[in-house]
Amino acid sequence: MLTDNNKIFHRKKILTIFLVCTGIFLALLGRLVYLCVWESEHYSAMATQLHERERSIKAARGRILDRNGIVLADNRTVCTISVIHNQVEDPEKVIEVLSRELELSEDYVRGRVEKYSAMERVKSNVDKELGDRVREYDLAGVKVDEDYKRYYPYDDLASKVLGFTGGDNQGIIGLEVVYDEYLQGEPGEILTMTDARGIEVEAAGERRVEPVSGLDLHISLDCNIQSYAAQLARQAMATKEADSVSILVMNPQNGEIYACVNVPEFDLNNPFELPEGTPENISEEESRNILNGIWRNGCINDTYEPGSTFKIITAAAGLEAGVVTTESNFSCPGFIVVDDRTIHCHKRAGHGSQNFTQTMMNSCNPALISVGLRLGIDNYYSYFEKFGLKKMTGVDLPGEAGTIMHRKEDMGNVELATVAFGQSFQITPIQLLTTVSSVINGGRRITPHFGIQTTDARGNVVERFEYPVATEIVSGETSATMRGILEMVVQEGSGSNGKVEGFRIGGKTATSQTLPRGSGRYIASFIGFAPADDPQVIAIAIVNNPQGVYYGSQVAAPIVRQLYENILPYLGIE
Repeated sequence: MLTDNNKIFHRKKILTIFLVCTGIFLALLGRLVYLCVWESEHYSAMATQLHERERSIKAARGRILDRNGIVLADNRTVCTISVIHNQVEDPEKVIEVLSRELELSEDYVRGRVEKYSAMERVKSNVDKELGDRVREYDLAGVKVDEDYKRYYPYDDLASKVLGFTGGDNQGIIGLEVVYDEYLQGEPGEILTMTDARGIEVEAAGERRVEPVSGLDLHISLDCNIQSYAAQLARQAMATKEADSVSILVMNPQNGEIYACVNVPEFDLNNPFELPEGTPENISEEESRNILNGIWRNGCINDTYEPGSTFKIITAAAGLEAGVVTTESNFSCPGFIVVDDRTIHCHKRAGHGSQNFTQTMMNSCNPALISVGLRLGIDNYYSYFEKFGLKKMTGVDLPGEAGTIMHRKEDMGNVELATVAFGQSFQITPIQLLTTVSSVINGGRRITPHFGIQTTDARGNVVERFEYPVATEIVSGETSATMRGILEMVVQEGSGSNGKVEGFRIGGKTATSQTLPRGSGRYIASFIGFAPADDPQVIAIAIVNNPQGVYYGSQVAAPIVRQLYENILPYLGIE
C-alpha cells in the first residue's frame, strides 16, 4: 500500500503531467489558430502555387513599319505543342499521332512523353493549321498553345537593316536587337489547377494573365526606295560580276536613312539557311562564320579605302582654313614628288594648269595632295577630328566600325599626301556619307538613323526619338562653295555620268585599289546629292571588285543616276 507521502507525490506528478499536456495543447491550439486566421492567406497562396501549373503565353512582338506605314516585320500565329506526363492516358496513341503529324521520330516523341516532368515541349513554331489539327485529336495530356513567330512579308528586303529574331522572339541582329526593349512586349501565363497526382482539375478551369503586345517601331526607311535601290544593286552585281554592291540613301538635313542596300542579302524568314554551293559536312564553326559574313551590313560594319570621294573632305578643310580658294592655280605634270616618293595622278599625262574648281572636276591627285601639304599634318589632323571622322556616327544599328587612321605622331608628309586623296586609311560608307552631308548642308553634323517613333496598338505615339546634331563643322560660306564645286564636277567634270536631266546634281566619283596594291581588285564608288543648291537627298553607291571596266565614273555614277531618275520625282524634289 502507498503511504500518504507517496500518494501526495503521485498526485503532484499526475498534476504536473496534466499541466504540461494542457500547456502543449494550448500552445498547439494557439499556433493552429494563428496559422488558420492570421497566416491563412499566405498558406492558401502556397497551396495554390503547389497545385498550379504555369504555361507561358508569348506576347505579340511590335511591328516594324516604314515611313509610309508599310509593314516590314510582322507576326504570324503559330503553336507550341507540349505533353504533360501525368495526364497522358494513352501514351502509344499520343506518340503515334505526334510523330506522324509533326514529322518527328517516334524515339524523340517517346522520350518527351515518358519523361517525368511538369511539362515537356515537343515542338514549337508549328503552323496554326497543323496545331489546330493536333488539337482536334483531343488527346489527354497534349497541350496546344498559340503564340507568335516573326514574319517578314518582303523576305530579303532590307535584311541587314531589319535583322531577325530567335526562337524566343528576341532580336538577334539589326533593328530587331537595337529596339528589342520596345518591340518585345510582356509575356502572359495560363494557370491551371492540378490534384496531388499532377492531373488537371477540370472543374477548377484555368486563369489567364494576358500578354502585353510590344510597341510598333516606325522607321525612316522607304520600302519603295529600298526596293528600287536593291534592284539596281542586283543588276550591277550581275552585270559587273562584282563581289558585292552597297547603296545608301539619306536625308543630309536630318540623317533619316531612306535605303540601305547590301547585296547579296539573305531571306529573313530563313536566316540560318546557307547559300547554294556551300560544301556539305562543314563544321559548325565554319557554318557560323559563313552566316556571320552573310548577316554583316557592309555600310555599317565594314571599312574601305574611299579614294577620290574623300577629296571632298580635303577640299572643304582647305577652303575652311583659307589655304586655297576656288581660283587658286595648280599645275599637274602627271605626278608629284613628296619627300622621296613619286605619287602619280590617275592621268599620267597630267592636267596641266588648272584652278581649284577644275582640279576637283578633273579629280587631280597632285592638286589635292598640295592642299593637304599646305594644311600640314597638325592642321589636317585637327580638321579630320573636327569633322567627326575619329568618332562613331551613332547610327542605330549594331556593330558600327570605326575609322582606321594613322596616329598623328606616325604621320609624315607621305602619309598626309596619300590620306589627302583618299588612300592609306579606311572608313565606313555611313561615316563618309555623314561627313559629306555636314560639308553640303551648311556645316551641321547630323546623326544617321532609322528609328523615328514608337506607337501603341491604337496608334498613339509613345516615344519620338531625338538625335544629337553638332554645328559649325564648316562655315556656311565653305558649304555653299563646296556645293557649287561638286555641281560642276557632275555638270562638266569626271562625275558627268551622274547627271540627271532636269535636276541639279552635285557629286564625286572614286576608284580605289584594294590591298595589296597591284592585286587588280578595285572599288568603284560615287556620292551624289540633289538638289545641288539645297540638298534634300544624298546617296552613295559602292561596287566591290567589278570585272572589266572598274572606274567609279563608269560603274557607280550610272547607278546613282538611275536611282535619282526614279526617286527624285517620287520624293517631290523639283
